[in-house]
Amino acid sequence: MRVDVFTLVPHAFAWLTEQRPIAGILGGELELRLFNYRDTTPLRAGQVDDEPYGGGAGMVLRVDVVSAALEAAYGTARPRRVIALTPQGRPLTQAAVEELAGEGELTLLSSRFEGFDERIVEHLATDAISIGPYVLSNGELPAMVLLDAVARRLPGALAEGSGELESFSAELGGALEYPHYTRPPEFRGWTVPDVLLSGDHARIDRWRKEHVR
Repeated sequence: MRVDVFTLVPHAFAWLTEQRPIAGILGGELELRLFNYRDTTPLRAGQVDDEPYGGGAGMVLRVDVVSAALEAAYGTARPRRVIALTPQGRPLTQAAVEELAGEGELTLLSSRFEGFDERIVEHLATDAISIGPYVLSNGELPAMVLLDAVARRLPGALAEGSGELESFSAELGGALEYPHYTRPPEFRGWTVPDVLLSGDHARIDRWRKEHVR
């Protein structure tokens, strides 16, 4: 899979690429390309944003800046999936992650304060995704969240079988995971449920299914 991220802060992704799951598949199952809007902006002095019409706090990423960046990267052959990361987008669920992980190419558009000229979302992006209904100072964070979630579903990202019964997996009916316990079996009077110590895997499986949350 190839993931292209258009960003104002490309170096923000450096730490992410050194960590698993991305580090383990980078250059193999995952090709990550970072594009800086400032490198292709048609405006002077690297300007990329502007005050919104009608007034209001904050700055908004300009539509002509994003269009120039996409044209420089792709010409007229735009990718099939161009995703704007914005609080107003559809929620990033595990179902959405599985859907995106099945794509061969993804393009992610991030913005400072996640502020886009609406024409970017309406005409340049094919989708809008939100990691939550709130505003962040760094628009790269939602891109990193989506990138990490998708990368862990690619072949080789996780140890074999380790992702099969994670939160929201089909085997758990889309629910969160069951509670987990580890050693010691008793700590300050807080004990591990007896069933988990029984060695009876059928009972353990039933207990886990009953306690998904």
